[in-house]
Amino acid sequence: MNLLTKMALGLIGHMRPDAPMGDGSALRVLPPPQTQSGMPLMQALSRRQSSRAFDAAALPDQTLSDLLWAAAGINRPEHGGRTAPSAMNGQEVDVYLALPEGLYLYDPQAHALQRMLAADVRRVTGYQDFVDAAPLDLVYVADHARMKLVPAAHREAYASTAVGAMAQNVYLYCASAGLSTVIRAWFDRQALATAMGLGTDQQVMLAQTVGSAPP
Repeated sequence: MNLLTKMALGLIGHMRPDAPMGDGSALRVLPPPQTQSGMPLMQALSRRQSSRAFDAAALPDQTLSDLLWAAAGINRPEHGGRTAPSAMNGQEVDVYLALPEGLYLYDPQAHALQRMLAADVRRVTGYQDFVDAAPLDLVYVADHARMKLVPAAHREAYASTAVGAMAQNVYLYCASAGLSTVIRAWFDRQALATAMGLGTDQQVMLAQTVGSAPP
């Protein structure tokens, strides 16, 4: 779906998900992350870039496992520490996955994907045409109900900082793994929140597309 069509549908309140494709299991337990793999940090930083061309082929479960662990996984199991910082350990940011087979929520404790919606919401995650066919669109959602210790006026800024760290983790993983990615803020927030079935305390912050580079 092209940009003008998406914008027109948004104006009349008809920017909605597609029917799901493929086998959308209710729970997908991911393989353990390969925490000893990848290139040195300085090499990954030298290759970090935004790309807007993606192969439509699905990402393997091991790739999803490593990518999500990099974004928001538990790296210190003894006390539940994460790979990205969170003010006062509120852990207010959830990572959703818009996949062809459905909308999933990443559960860091179980290192698994919980299906939240049997619908393909990829096209609602951005006005760009490439989001419709890319294999994965991540959506970062802040839950303000978990930020009771943070003054209301500062919650969005705190959540934005956490999202920035997560997104950069994804960038560095993608650079190391030879994947394409781009972070995005140009989308219809209300349409996306509605499509995802979010509550009043939940705020869509950013989206990020990930996939293999086209051949």
